[in-house]
Amino acid sequence: MRDRPTAPTPPPSPGFPPPPSSGPPPAHRTAARAAVVLGVCAVLLLVLVAVRWHPLLALDDGIARATHLWAVRDRAVTRAFRVLTDWVWDPLTMRLVCAAAAGWLVWRRAAWWTALWLAGTVALAAIVQQSVKAAVGRPRPVWPDPVDSAHYAAFPSGHALTATVVCGLLLWLLRRSGAGRALWRTAVAAAVVSVAGVGVTRVWLGVHWASDVLGGWLLGALLVALAVLVYERPRNRPEDPGGRHG
Repeated sequence: MRDRPTAPTPPPSPGFPPPPSSGPPPAHRTAARAAVVLGVCAVLLLVLVAVRWHPLLALDDGIARATHLWAVRDRAVTRAFRVLTDWVWDPLTMRLVCAAAAGWLVWRRAAWWTALWLAGTVALAAIVQQSVKAAVGRPRPVWPDPVDSAHYAAFPSGHALTATVVCGLLLWLLRRSGAGRALWRTAVAAAVVSVAGVGVTRVWLGVHWASDVLGGWLLGALLVALAVLVYERPRNRPEDPGGRHG
């Protein structure tokens, strides 16, 4: 018997959407959802800090008093934390890391748009940080025997916000460029230690309340999500971090 010819698959009828894809949602959708959640959490915390909600202030005070006692008693750990917070995880250090990454993108990839997007986001983070500090005007903890000092208002923590933005953006660029497993795991570990560690040092040294650090993390993550949303919006990009042209 002869095989019957297979009838060609008819094209989809006009006016009907294509069948839904079973793959993961596009990056811009994921970023949009993350931005909404992070935005709600960040605004809620900002309002609670601004109205001086008593349960939050009491929790902050309890954590601050306990960690300050530890900082006064354990001077060796305090000295190590001052080195980490003043040099390794300082906002200036983080911005220099971002500048180096932007320079590498231009030099090795000719990725001008990506480099400007990276540097611009970090610059915007600095503006947001100082603007929120000025608007909220939260005083820092005051101690009769301080182990460190800091300037400007307390909320949000600029160290926590800057570390979150820089580490988040660099991790996303690494992931998007198809970094190898070893490099990716190392980068994730370094980012987690940096973002979490800088928050611990700021509270330990008595220059921030715990909710200041949480606010820095939330606002930083929100800026990362918004930056990814801008980068991944549907358009024709001249290049991407994975190659000279995208």
